[in-house]
Amino acid sequence: MDKIIETPVISGELKELVEKAKVAYKNNFNSNTWFGRCIFLSWYCERGTCDFCFRSTQKHKIENPVTARRSIPSVIAEAAMIRGFGWHLEFLTGGYGIYPFEEILRITKICSQVLGRKMWINLGVIEPEQLLMLKPYVEGIVSSLETLEPVLHKKVCPDKPIEPYLEMVKTAKEMGFKQSFTLVIGLNEKKEDYSYVHDLISTYKFERVTVYALRPVNGTPYTHGPDPLDLAWWIAKIRTEFPTIEIIAGSAIYRIPEISLLLDAGANAFTKLPATNLFNTSDADKIYSEVEKSGRNLTSIFKCSNLRELCDWEAIINNTDLTELEKEESIKALYMYLDNMQKKLKNNK
Repeated sequence: MDKIIETPVISGELKELVEKAKVAYKNNFNSNTWFGRCIFLSWYCERGTCDFCFRSTQKHKIENPVTARRSIPSVIAEAAMIRGFGWHLEFLTGGYGIYPFEEILRITKICSQVLGRKMWINLGVIEPEQLLMLKPYVEGIVSSLETLEPVLHKKVCPDKPIEPYLEMVKTAKEMGFKQSFTLVIGLNEKKEDYSYVHDLISTYKFERVTVYALRPVNGTPYTHGPDPLDLAWWIAKIRTEFPTIEIIAGSAIYRIPEISLLLDAGANAFTKLPATNLFNTSDADKIYSEVEKSGRNLTSIFKCSNLRELCDWEAIINNTDLTELEKEESIKALYMYLDNMQKKLKNNK
């Protein structure tokens, strides 16, 4: 992994593009930015063949997929922290074949109750009748497309074709869901491939896109993530051509110094940081610094001197359809997270 030490300096055509992106952003959004946190339900995927994905390195090690699921209390505790810290739920996600749909539906409902709002989900291709059942709790559907050039996509995601996703997008839009897709930069794509992105957004009127920097995983063919300047180019290109779309930039803890650049390039917010691990640490200070450098206002928090008193955590969890035992276990899991994060503040003084 290539650690980024300082924010890259931009020049030439990229600088001109980023300046245009800044104008487009300011003309359509306020100065607020936030951190988007994904909730992962498992580290198993029954397909497990996307060649950049962590799950592709784990599938052969997992004999029983049930053992690769997260517990309900840990999921609910994470949803509570997202609400309490002013983070946004980027989306609820997990590999194919992790839970029966009935369990997915229940988890989605309860997470929505914890968050106090409808949410985004990224759960593969979802059937129309399932979308209908999810509608009371779900605002938008995310399609994991990753890369759009046909030959490259077939190599990267051999068992995850694009067409079924696009059929879902059309159906879900007709049902009133917002639409997003994921794009990973660093998969050996070329700038010419941007035309596929342009055509996709233009055709299907996506309201949102998450643009990730590839994070190399041991056991995959990739050893380097993208240059921050390349990532900024893709974000700025989308922002200038689609001024009102919401763009979420996916970074990494070793890439924090690029965050100000990505916000300047037109990203609304950022994601893909191990936020509970860096909470109350010096890395949290770096995030605040990057956001300040970009002139944005951070509505999410990464530091707190008294986490248990930050909000009424127990009320957030108790106001759900969890069983009494699940509520008790979820509160216990939440306080364990909070206490560990509190200790980091003392250790870093």
